[in-house]
Amino acid sequence: MHIAELAARRVAIWGFGREGHAVVKALRSRLPTQALTLFCRAAEADAARAFDPALEIVAGEPDAAALARFEVVVKSPGISAYKPALLAAQAQGTQFTSGTALWFGENPQARVIAVTGTKGKSTTSALLAHLARSLGVRTALAGNIGLPLLELLGQHADLWVIELSSFQTGEAGPLELGVVTSLYEEHLDWHGSRERYVADKLKLADAARTLLVNGLQPNLLDRTRHHPRRLLFGTPEGWHVNDGFIRRGAQVVFPIGQLAAPGLHNALNACAALAALEAVGMDALAAAPALATFRPLPHRLQPLGEHHGWHWVNDSISTTPLATLAALESLHGRTVTVLVGGHDRGLDWTPFVEAMRAAPAHAIVCMGANGARIEAALRAAGVACPILLVNDLAGAVEVAKARTPERGVILLSPGAPSFDQFKDYAERGRRFGALAGFDAAGTAGIDGLGIEQIPRD
Repeated sequence: MHIAELAARRVAIWGFGREGHAVVKALRSRLPTQALTLFCRAAEADAARAFDPALEIVAGEPDAAALARFEVVVKSPGISAYKPALLAAQAQGTQFTSGTALWFGENPQARVIAVTGTKGKSTTSALLAHLARSLGVRTALAGNIGLPLLELLGQHADLWVIELSSFQTGEAGPLELGVVTSLYEEHLDWHGSRERYVADKLKLADAARTLLVNGLQPNLLDRTRHHPRRLLFGTPEGWHVNDGFIRRGAQVVFPIGQLAAPGLHNALNACAALAALEAVGMDALAAAPALATFRPLPHRLQPLGEHHGWHWVNDSISTTPLATLAALESLHGRTVTVLVGGHDRGLDWTPFVEAMRAAPAHAIVCMGANGARIEAALRAAGVACPILLVNDLAGAVEVAKARTPERGVILLSPGAPSFDQFKDYAERGRRFGALAGFDAAGTAGIDGLGIEQIPRD
């Protein structure tokens, strides 16, 4: 859909986060006299009026009748496409779209690499943009990573690296390359079931002329086996990790010890980025040395440094138990106290519990809404390390300091969303950094968002 197609139609915008702001601004820039209604939370109403006095503001959650008043509703990604009110309005003829879909409608000729995955999509996207820029390519980095596409409406890039969440994969237009980094259980509250989550995630395959997937995941391989142009990373024939190096087939390319982002999974993310560059005809071997200058993303296994004798690692974006296990694997051999727990979505913690029974952390601090459930599962399994239960993050940090020896690691990798205590994972990560004694700049925003080109020597 083109923005121009909204002219003179009954249009509403649903959601007033950063995506909602971008939609309002984009529609006003192209359709300045268009009547627009905004559905937002009551607490956002005054800010919305100040942002655009011409908006009709409807505070509160819209029901099916309210939505059905409109021909088109542009919704924010966090609003589930499976809400009963949305489905009912849709059945009555209301069309639902998004900022992502509108951007693709406005940019059908853009050269796009879209990246999704349960874990690894943000780091892989940022690595891709960093490596492409090291080759002198004018590259945009946007999407779910923290910059809505409509904020870049009307701007030019030679390559668009776009991160898409499972909420957005069905909104992508035709694209040159789709990348799927991993596929695990996640976001069941939005999608309603694991099967629908997987199906929604893999809608990216429908839009991608070429599809690059993690060859180490049997389920992902099986679900994408019919794609006509499927490529793999992680397997010995292509870009993979072996014996401490990133390799392309038999060729040694880059030592993983020189990656600033720690862990085997980040080395695999680098393989995905290099394979993606190669898949679109760029010189991945020439780009590989730039891996040494990539700055790890905040809140994603972010080493904050040493303070008061402990090493602090912020992995606040960890929202599944498997992500917590990956974080612990990246710190293998070190003395680690891990902070787990948060908003309870009912995910299965059995893999984490079994891993801790086999090779426990130094200590496990359980917190938040599902902290008691995690603690009970760990104790029932007989995990042989100190297991502590606290109410909140501040209490978890204090207990961790008391239990962790000098030069040990205090790792925030909750394995759960932040919504029981915080607005989002970034706020949780910043709070963790502050409790650890670090300046807010240490958990700052993501480098490289937007459109950049790094001149080549």
